[in-house]
Amino acid sequence: MAIINSMDDRKQLHVAMFPWLAFGHIIPFLQLSKFIAEKGHRVSFLSTTRNIERLPTLPTHLSTLINFVKLTLPRVQELPENAEATMDVHTDDIQFLKKAFDGLQPEVTHFLEKESPDWIIYDFTPYWLPSIAAGLGVSRAFFSIINAWFLVFLLPSPEDTINGLDDRKTVEDFMIPPKWVPFPTKVCYKKYEANWMVGSGSVNASGVTDLYRTAMVIKGSQCIIIRDCNEFEPQWLTLVEELNHLPVVPLGLIPPEIATNVGDENNDTWMTVKKWLDSQQKGHVVYVAFGSEVMVSKTELRELALGLELSGLPFFWALRKPAGSTESNSMELPDGFLERTRNQGIVWTTWVPQLKILSHASIGAFLTHCGWGSIVEGLMFGHPLIMLPFLVDQGLNARVLVEKQLGIEVLRNDQDGSFTKDSVARSVSSVVLDDEGKIYKANAVAWSKIFGDAKLHKKYIDDFIDYLEKQKTVDC
Repeated sequence: MAIINSMDDRKQLHVAMFPWLAFGHIIPFLQLSKFIAEKGHRVSFLSTTRNIERLPTLPTHLSTLINFVKLTLPRVQELPENAEATMDVHTDDIQFLKKAFDGLQPEVTHFLEKESPDWIIYDFTPYWLPSIAAGLGVSRAFFSIINAWFLVFLLPSPEDTINGLDDRKTVEDFMIPPKWVPFPTKVCYKKYEANWMVGSGSVNASGVTDLYRTAMVIKGSQCIIIRDCNEFEPQWLTLVEELNHLPVVPLGLIPPEIATNVGDENNDTWMTVKKWLDSQQKGHVVYVAFGSEVMVSKTELRELALGLELSGLPFFWALRKPAGSTESNSMELPDGFLERTRNQGIVWTTWVPQLKILSHASIGAFLTHCGWGSIVEGLMFGHPLIMLPFLVDQGLNARVLVEKQLGIEVLRNDQDGSFTKDSVARSVSSVVLDDEGKIYKANAVAWSKIFGDAKLHKKYIDDFIDYLEKQKTVDC
């Protein structure tokens, strides 16, 4: 994609980007920054020094348009040395990362005063930022990297949340769809997931609740931008707009491009993986991956491994220990597992080219944690999903996909969320081998025409940037 070197009659915008300190957020913000820069606009990308140093190198043609602004994360006693992202800490310590994040306020304020960007696009975390930006005449947008149904589930409206009018206080309150959803749906949390929602309404070490953060961010914004599209779940997008009394600007699904010019080391990895995939039966390999931040317990790892073995199906398991994991045995596979399955599957513990693997004809299903980005990647290639959600929005994502018959969830204990090797094996076999799996496969293939439609999603990005250009003229 070429940069528009001439801005014609349009003013070159200066857009500041400020994601939360999690790479599941930072990478989508960087991706959006590239799209904005492709249109000839200038981007300042704000994050902490170590996080910026861990980002991939920019394409040469964008390096003059995207400026990385390194911020110094204040030291918080409870955080490990050099911990600047959620992947560096245990889940229980993320609250201290939020406390440190709030300490970035003076630096961010100074940047806005000095640089006067036209727009600042931020995450759910900086509840203090919209009022500061508004006072300086900077246009403001909240970028939700997760989808519309999660926002609907999270807040009845910013005002109700800020004023304490959301009466959901118990686990049971989150096990039914919110009363403000006007259409039929079974989308809700299960008991073992709902504790997170209860916790999000509790004050943590940062001094505020996560719900308050999100509500204040939305209340102070001029629009909500979201990685979603009207073709998939239009009623949820409409409801977000109605509940928050703000324009919702969908970005489309942003399907990633498959890299063709990988480096020698990565290319060697792909050639090794490809050789194995080429030797497998078409549509029979189960690809297993849980992203970079899901911490699977030793017990869960054991049951998952034994379930894959029990299914008898070939599998490729991208198993990487999250950087913040403190369990030395968190990647300890069952005794003899690798030996017993050496002719059945592969466990790969370093980087793999996920998109290339998913694009291979031997892949028959994707066993996923149901992060939104992973869902997009799986469905753009028409793969039915075997769903094992763990965190935050993942359970809701799984319910939506089950409603659309795009796969099945692994059966878990209703009380504690535990699962067994038998439930894993049954789920894998039913999607890949059984007759019911044909329905999931057909639906996934049908939806791949939307999820993988690069032209459709480029139009969403174009419309979004057009919105930024036009709405800058609106009074802040």
